[in-house]
Amino acid sequence: MSRTTITYIGGPTAVIEYAGLRIVTDPTFDPPGSYGEPDDPPLVKTAGPAIPRLELGPIDLVLLSHHEHEDNLDYEGLELLATGVPTLSTMKAASDLFGGGVIGLDNWETHEIGDVVVTAVPALHGPPGSEKRLGPVIGFVLEAPGCPTVYVSGDNASLPLVEQIAGAFDRIDIAILFAGAARIPQIDAPLTLTSLDALEAARLLNATTVVGLHTEDWEHFSESREQLEEAFADAGLLVANPRGETIVL
Repeated sequence: MSRTTITYIGGPTAVIEYAGLRIVTDPTFDPPGSYGEPDDPPLVKTAGPAIPRLELGPIDLVLLSHHEHEDNLDYEGLELLATGVPTLSTMKAASDLFGGGVIGLDNWETHEIGDVVVTAVPALHGPPGSEKRLGPVIGFVLEAPGCPTVYVSGDNASLPLVEQIAGAFDRIDIAILFAGAARIPQIDAPLTLTSLDALEAARLLNATTVVGLHTEDWEHFSESREQLEEAFADAGLLVANPRGETIVL
């Protein structure tokens, strides 16, 4: 198989090198700060990126699970999109972020770029019914000749949807899972996978390698990287992905 690498930037953001493409997940490159409307509890970012946006080098594609929350797309992330880099996201993101390179995909719709086929797969940001407050979200599956099949969960909290995705593909080799059990006061449930749910997602997918993102750098992540590692301690699937370091998957 062709070499696939990942470089963890922070929060949900990483650079994936896959089938000759350099791909960014949910771009967040701002320094620490606070976001939100005056009457709402703020989203608070506690750490900046391991690699600043302007030092990333060329980017061929952005996978944006959704656009409505700054912990998945912040101001510097918007600047990246404004360069015109092809960006795959929800249909709503394509409508709201018109004028750039944002391509909206429905669930199970595919998009080809280079040798890579990207399939948009379903996601649910929180418990059933939370779409009304939090908006639509999608995940992605990457396939290319001679390469592993890669699932990028985005901000998904639903194991039944993970089971659907597992059944739709011959195999998932690498699972990039957004964990951290994100929480906000308005919804009494995790909005992303808990650590134990991430372990179950890996089992459902029968993945041989798991990368954990979305476990640090924001105050509303209720579970840490350490808790994710503890959940996977006996599974032998979770790889270490230190900030700013490129690892081969």
